[in-house]
Amino acid sequence: MIVSRAYKVELRPNNVQKTFLNKSIGIARLAFNWGLDFVKTSYDNGEKYLGAIGLHKELCKIKKTEFPFMYEVSKLAPQNALRDLDVAMKNFFRGVKKGSHIGYPKFKSKKNDKQTFRIDGANIKVKSGEIKLPNCSPIRLKEKRYIPTSDVKYMNCTISREIDGYYVSVVVQYEQEEADTSFEEILGIDLGIKELATCSNGEVFHNPKFTKKYERKLKREQQRLSRKKLGSNNRNKQKIKMAKVHRKIRNNRVDNLHKTTSSIVKTKQRMIVLEDLNTKGMMKNHKLSKAVADSSFYELRRQLEYKTKFYGGDTFLIDRWFPSSKTCSSCGAIKEDLTLSDRIYHCDCGFSMDRDLNASVNIQNYYLHTVSSTEIKAFGENVRLGSDLLEPSSLVELGNKLEAMLC
Repeated sequence: MIVSRAYKVELRPNNVQKTFLNKSIGIARLAFNWGLDFVKTSYDNGEKYLGAIGLHKELCKIKKTEFPFMYEVSKLAPQNALRDLDVAMKNFFRGVKKGSHIGYPKFKSKKNDKQTFRIDGANIKVKSGEIKLPNCSPIRLKEKRYIPTSDVKYMNCTISREIDGYYVSVVVQYEQEEADTSFEEILGIDLGIKELATCSNGEVFHNPKFTKKYERKLKREQQRLSRKKLGSNNRNKQKIKMAKVHRKIRNNRVDNLHKTTSSIVKTKQRMIVLEDLNTKGMMKNHKLSKAVADSSFYELRRQLEYKTKFYGGDTFLIDRWFPSSKTCSSCGAIKEDLTLSDRIYHCDCGFSMDRDLNASVNIQNYYLHTVSSTEIKAFGENVRLGSDLLEPSSLVELGNKLEAMLC
């Protein structure tokens, strides 16, 4: 099985190399904007869309006279920018045909958009502590021996400028043995705001809520920014300070998600069952939108999906309209008047359990009753799921275990 992975590392360029990287970023942005303007003009004149190759031919005709500075950097920077424009245009055309809302490409800004350029993998050379780009001397890497250098194929590398640093993301391909698709355990996971993930086996992953943690610091930096004079150097310096706080929040959130998903996937080869949450709809609730955005439900789901392909197991999404929180995992009754403030689920049958744990058990049971059979092949052996997994006594034991963990 051929696997593709990306490795992102911070660069340590000298002043000459910084100039080269800034030029490459600027030329890639210029090529994209020129191509978009050419497409708009061609459309107004009734001409056909040329595609990436046609746009590059037209650029080469005028490059020597109008943009001679493009020869100072690698030709791959403007080429790949036009390829990105071609992908954006094709996505727009596809959306028009299908009737879905895919926006028309916009001109790139020097201030607001991502500052990047891309080089094809065949034109780069990677060593343990440096990377060689076309038309540039080898640039040192902050982390040595992180990017693999043997038995891999380099697909492309993207250089980006973020706040006050430069980063390179190298995509590599390599052969890996196919992961075993069998699994030892079926694990239902309920995603939430109070607790990021509650598993049907009683394991709980806390939600650190990094946005709330750094809210006061971010507010203070924003107040300082508002007091700076427009266009001054002090205002630009304060923008960098504020951006660093945002970067810290993002990095902490991503790090926590990776630790959570790796812990779930690497422990056992599992069938991970999740709800297909409507995150976009949840964001419309102005009281919960900030907490929902900070939880990053879709990113957690995405990481689980690709990590199960690497380490074994699989993921399954159940219907988003399944009432996992309102259903009693013991008798199956649905409690319609359940509110968000009810953290313990109390059923008329006398069953009580933590709300999130009850939901995760219902998600697990949904897969067992509607999708899976009672016998599952696991690691070459026939393993029968015992009825004790679904008995109320074992569920109560899990509930007690969870309450002890939270106390």
